[in-house]
Amino acid sequence: MRTFLYLLLLCSPAVQAVPVVPQFTQGSVTSHTETSTKITETINSIDINTGWQYTVTGTNMKHSGSSVSPTTVTSPSQTTDGITYTWVGLDHSNKPDWQLQTDGASFQFTETYAAPGVSQQTIIQRTTDQTSITDTTSIFQQ
Repeated sequence: MRTFLYLLLLCSPAVQAVPVVPQFTQGSVTSHTETSTKITETINSIDINTGWQYTVTGTNMKHSGSSVSPTTVTSPSQTTDGITYTWVGLDHSNKPDWQLQTDGASFQFTETYAAPGVSQQTIIQRTTDQTSITDTTSIFQQ
């Protein structure tokens, strides 16, 4: 039986490849792609005063105490988002005293205090839509 198979293989016709010939001479391919993106952002900006500011200005005023520099107090420790902090500020119960220099005369007096802490917070929320369109045409010939 084996011998028969060998003889059959020897007597079979040879296999030949048929050439592939394209049936076209020219053509084109067109592609259209649209991409849309939506970006949403939140910008959070926080301005923090790390110290205090005490300002006195005026005319016809005089200081009535022994020191113009006010004493300070330290706030208890606070924790926000895992960050522990303390503030040092003006002791309002022990601030300098001011009085008129000449009674009955005109005067001007301004006393301001800016405490430590958050002075301003700005939150900006915006959405941006982006669209990209690409049209491509390829032309080929043989």
